[in-house]
Amino acid sequence: MNKDNNLAAPLYIKVDEQDNVAIVVNDNGLPAGTRFSCGLELTEYVPQGHKVALQTITEDAAIVRYGEIIGYAVRDIPQGSWIEESLVTLPQAPALETLPLSTKVPEPLPPLEGYTFEGYRNADGSVGTKNLLAITTSVQCVAGVVDYVVKLIERDLLPKYPNVDGVVGLNHLYGCGVAINAPAAVIPIRTIHNLALNPNFGGEVMVIGLGCEKLQPERLLEGTPDVQKIILTDSPIIRLQDEQHVGFEAMIKEIMSVAEKHLQRLNKRQRETCPASELVVGMQCGGSDAFSGVTANPAVGYASDLLVRCGATVMFSEVTEVRDAIHLLTPRTVTPEVGKDLLREMAWYDNYLNSGETDRSANPSPGNKKGGLANVVEKALGSIAKSGKSAIVEVLSPGQRPTKRGLIYAATPASDFVCGTQQLASGITLQVFTSGRGTPYGLAAIPVIKMSTRSALAKRWFDLVDIDAGTIATGEATIEQVGWELFHLLLDVASGRKKPWSDHWGLHNALAVFNPAPVT
Repeated sequence: MNKDNNLAAPLYIKVDEQDNVAIVVNDNGLPAGTRFSCGLELTEYVPQGHKVALQTITEDAAIVRYGEIIGYAVRDIPQGSWIEESLVTLPQAPALETLPLSTKVPEPLPPLEGYTFEGYRNADGSVGTKNLLAITTSVQCVAGVVDYVVKLIERDLLPKYPNVDGVVGLNHLYGCGVAINAPAAVIPIRTIHNLALNPNFGGEVMVIGLGCEKLQPERLLEGTPDVQKIILTDSPIIRLQDEQHVGFEAMIKEIMSVAEKHLQRLNKRQRETCPASELVVGMQCGGSDAFSGVTANPAVGYASDLLVRCGATVMFSEVTEVRDAIHLLTPRTVTPEVGKDLLREMAWYDNYLNSGETDRSANPSPGNKKGGLANVVEKALGSIAKSGKSAIVEVLSPGQRPTKRGLIYAATPASDFVCGTQQLASGITLQVFTSGRGTPYGLAAIPVIKMSTRSALAKRWFDLVDIDAGTIATGEATIEQVGWELFHLLLDVASGRKKPWSDHWGLHNALAVFNPAPVT
């Protein structure tokens, strides 16, 4: 980083010695004629987070950031010029069949011992960070009834059960009007099945169906061949079309009766001291910008390594925001078999995009571009920083649950809402969400900790952002310091000692189950 002692001085960040571009740090960007302490002078205005040419880049020459080629110059770009997105051509994605597998497996980092949190231990050995009643649905048709009942439970029942944190309706858009037996239907069925098993729900599975849907509740409980069958307690499946329900109030009466049985058991749960190894944390980014890969995501990656050193489980995801940096990940897989699993998920998604007659160039979003990201290659190189430096021990298909602890790649779409839902199904009990542009995103089922990539966003959204990683860009803090801050906050939030802003305000997005199968 080029930096003077005066924080108002012009600043830029160059990530790697090989880079021929850097990003402007200063709020509101810098005007033409600005001279950095190294002698570089801007030939034109460059917005905050956008790239400046550190040397003249000739037409068709490589544009290098993070030590990797992010594209090629459309024309000659003079030193000191703004490299906006139209000047960068998208390179080819790495060919999957040529990638090295498990050739640079990181050595395990020294273990971290003695870190604990206060969690809810379940009968299956998992540990939750919340104590929630979840109402699983087999079809979207019942969503209105579930929303109605959730309000009644919050008003009439929860006050009687003070140890229960809340009630969550697991509504979704699946269940009927779909090709239920299509090969890709395994993904939404497995996802909805595993959502019900999230550790924050205490093993208390409550199911509401309609009766005529394609995804019959029995099939939902059985799930798919790769998951365990859900065993209900003494509570039956509630079908709204059953003849015993004479009128709406009869339906509500049965639902409330069943809910109370679950609440009685959930109310007996108590927090107890658990080792940090019991945490299952999801890492995600949304509204990314050019700072994501140099401030927030590396700090998250450092915290990821701390968690792995504690024996915890950490998941990172978002296929299209990994695909163009996959050559940096396959060497880190703990075995060639895990590497092949990673390639399998990349190839599956390539085919999925091809079948929809689109490609990875549809990512990034307009906001990402406004934040300085030229294309998906640059975005991916910043995104994978969330994975830290640990070996990848397992790869999950969408909605699968892990069988190992450590750093795990859980394949999901890059969409914030879909990724969050799929990580929930994979069993995360906490999520860290980084953003440069800002988003009020949150999930009712788990705490979501928000980290900003820029201090300007943290100051403007002071009551929505939990941690400011922008101090890394200005040199006020290091990646390691912000990583440790996040690690300690994770333990406090998992213990219920602190509440992230999304939970404070009750900002919770609807679930968005990934359904690549046809809709009929």
